[in-house]
Amino acid sequence: MKEGWKIKTLGEVSDVLNGGTPKTKVKEYWGGNINWITPKDLGKLEQIYVSETPRKITDLGLQKSSAKLFVENSIILSTRAPIGHLAINLVPMATNQGCRGIVPNSELEVHYLFYFLKLNVKLLNDLGTGTTFKELSTRSLESVEVPIPPLAEQKQIVKLLDQAFEAIDQAKANIEKNIANAKELFQSKLNDVFSQEGAGWEEKILPDLVSKSCTLSYGVVQPGDEYENGLPIVRPTDLKNTYVNLDNLKRIDPDKSKSYSKTILKGNELLLCVRGDTGVVSLITDELNGANVTRGIVPILFDENLVRVKFGYFQFISELIQKQIKAKTYGAALMQINIRDVRQLKLNIPSIEVQDKLLPILDEVLNKTELLLHSYTNKLTSLEEFKKSILQKAFSGELTNPN
Repeated sequence: MKEGWKIKTLGEVSDVLNGGTPKTKVKEYWGGNINWITPKDLGKLEQIYVSETPRKITDLGLQKSSAKLFVENSIILSTRAPIGHLAINLVPMATNQGCRGIVPNSELEVHYLFYFLKLNVKLLNDLGTGTTFKELSTRSLESVEVPIPPLAEQKQIVKLLDQAFEAIDQAKANIEKNIANAKELFQSKLNDVFSQEGAGWEEKILPDLVSKSCTLSYGVVQPGDEYENGLPIVRPTDLKNTYVNLDNLKRIDPDKSKSYSKTILKGNELLLCVRGDTGVVSLITDELNGANVTRGIVPILFDENLVRVKFGYFQFISELIQKQIKAKTYGAALMQINIRDVRQLKLNIPSIEVQDKLLPILDEVLNKTELLLHSYTNKLTSLEEFKKSILQKAFSGELTNPN
C-alpha cells in the first residue's frame, strides 16, 4: 500500500441507501417532480452524469414507498439486472429497488469513487447472489474495500483520468465513425446491385423463390433443457456471422425435433430471425443437415434453379429487404414479425447466370468490409484494455507516483 493511503470498506466511507417503487396503480404517486431511475435507464446513459429520468414520482409516492431521495453528487449503482451500471446524479434523485445510492462522506471524492467502482464491476458481479438473476446486497456492497489516498491526491487522480479518458473517448468516437462509414459503404454497394431494373431482373415474393419442400415455418417452440448427444438446434443468438458457428449449439431431444418436421434443416438454408433482432440472417452448411431451429427462426431453402443461397443472403442483408422487415416488425418487450409478412417479402432477382457473375464481386466487397470492421473492432478492444490499465495504475498509486 502506498504511503499515506488507507484501506477502508465502502460502508465506512459512505452511506449505502436502498431504492424502492411506489405502487404503480396509485396515480397520486406518479408524475411528480422527483426524478426516479432504474437499471434500464442507467444502461441507456451515454455519459457519467444524470439529471433527468424518463419517469418521476411525487412527494407522496416517495413517502409511501421504500424509495429514498439521494442527494446530488451521489453515485447510483444498479445492483441487479444487471449489476454494474453507474452514474453520478446532478440533482436529488430516487431509484427503484434494482439500484443502490452511494453517498460518499468527506473522506471520498465522488468522481474518484465512480472510477474505482467502474474498474471493479467484475468484483461487484462476483459478490452478487441469486439463481434467476444475480443481486448485490447492501451488506456485500458495503464490504467492498476501497483504497483511500489523501483527498488532494484523489482529485489529482481524477484529473489525470479525466484527461486520459477524454483522449481515449475521442479516439473511440473516430473509430466508431469509421465503422459506421464502412457499413454505409457496404450497403451502398448492395443497393447499387439490387436496385437494378430491366431485362433479366424480376421482382418476386419469397414463396415463389423457395423449394417446394420449404414451408417458411417457425421452428421448435419449447426446445427444453440441454439433451446429451441430441440434435443441434439453432437459436437467434447463434446468428452472429455470415455462417452459423457450430460450436456451442444447444442440443435437443430428437423426438421433439420430429414434432417440428417442417423446419428440419437440409443443410443449405438461409436462417432468418423473426423474434428479437428481426432481420438478422446467417447461412448454414451441410454439417447441420438434420438439425432444427427454434421458434425465433424461419429457415429459407431457395429453389436452386432460381436463387443461389449466397445471393439470397446478400439480398436479405441489403436495405431492400431490411426496410420491409423493419416496417412489419412490431412489439415492445419482444420485437417480432409475423410469418404472413415474411411470406410477402419482395426480392429483386436476376437470372442464375447474372447471379453467378455478381457473387464474386459481392463476396470481395463483403470480405474487404469484414476485414476492415475486424481491424476497427480490435482497435476498440485495445482502447478498452488501455482504459482498464490506466484505472489499475490509478488505484495502486502508480499514476501519482511514477517512481
